[in-house]
Amino acid sequence: MSSTIIGLERLLDSKEEQSKIKGNIAYLCHSASVDRNYNIGIIGLKKVFGDRLKKIFGPQHGLVSDVQDNMVETDHYIHPFFQLPVYSLYSETRVPTDEMLEGIDTFIVDLQDVGTRVYTYISTMTYTMAACAKKGIRLVILDRPNPVGGQMIEGTVLQEGYESFVGVLPIAQRHAMTMAEVALFAKEQQKIDVDLEIVQMEHWNRSMHWIETMRDWINPSPNLPTPQSSLTFCGTVLFEGTNISEGRGTTRSLEVVGHPALGPYQFLDKRADLFSKFEGISLRPLVFMPTFQKHAGSPCGGLHIHLTENSKAQTWRLGQVLMRELYHELGEKFEWNKKPYEYEFDKIAIDLINGTDSLRKWIEKNGSLEELSALEALGLEPFLNVRENSLIYK
Repeated sequence: MSSTIIGLERLLDSKEEQSKIKGNIAYLCHSASVDRNYNIGIIGLKKVFGDRLKKIFGPQHGLVSDVQDNMVETDHYIHPFFQLPVYSLYSETRVPTDEMLEGIDTFIVDLQDVGTRVYTYISTMTYTMAACAKKGIRLVILDRPNPVGGQMIEGTVLQEGYESFVGVLPIAQRHAMTMAEVALFAKEQQKIDVDLEIVQMEHWNRSMHWIETMRDWINPSPNLPTPQSSLTFCGTVLFEGTNISEGRGTTRSLEVVGHPALGPYQFLDKRADLFSKFEGISLRPLVFMPTFQKHAGSPCGGLHIHLTENSKAQTWRLGQVLMRELYHELGEKFEWNKKPYEYEFDKIAIDLINGTDSLRKWIEKNGSLEELSALEALGLEPFLNVRENSLIYK
């Protein structure tokens, strides 16, 4: 079995692909934008294109993926080694400005995504596509694997009125598309008239999760330490909208959830039948102590989500059911996060994460699994129709 060859490697190895890169270049990347030899893509582009590489851009969490939290911005600066300007697209602006794009002919996007709508790299890419369209700049996507696979679709489709930086496209929470496929979706759905080129992968198909790519995992952001965490993230990111710890401040962030008032063994014992229905997932009771963020320094009773069969694991659905159960178990000790979330001040975080308020209301009224499935189906057909036209890989 061959390891997956990513878009960056195909660009660096192919004169034909290099011919797609016209004139002066800007490069949007981060610490996971590496080749098979662990070299950051900036090095490869410098070797191939030399002084044509003029500017570097970084997404949320910064070029070097060192910034932890939402709404913690990174600065623009001159890279001390490459001596190139680095512009942050998570700063006073999340859209490349005309000044940033001045003198650029081709804008290359090379970001490792994790396959969940609220992960902001697809938002940054979509904003960049629109900015390049206005300036007549060619945009090239160097495609990378969706680590949670390209088949299972989960979660509600973003509802009109709930657009934000964690939701710019009407797609399902777990969308089962690569970055390039999302770009094609955005181009059609948003009517973005951009000159779009894609450098496709080789040896990747829709059934593959990260382990099948035979590539090492590089954190695409500070709190996704393992490829398993990208799959559990589909469900555990929901807890950013609550006072439940999603494991930040531990070594297995976004794989564990918990709260100081929770008795993990009692909680799971009462719900053994409910959680036994989730195929490919095993829940282990534990106690963990976050070193920072929610409940720092306090022991939290919680659960570690272990994945036993990736292809069957419905982690978004698990996250919603877990939240429903924790809401009613903890009572007044459970709280929705009322702080501003990703530059939105009028809606609460959980509704922005879900792309609707219907799931929060389902949790609060202790809704049924049948009702959850009905909510998940809303808006699904239009999304699937555009998605079908956007797929590259079989």
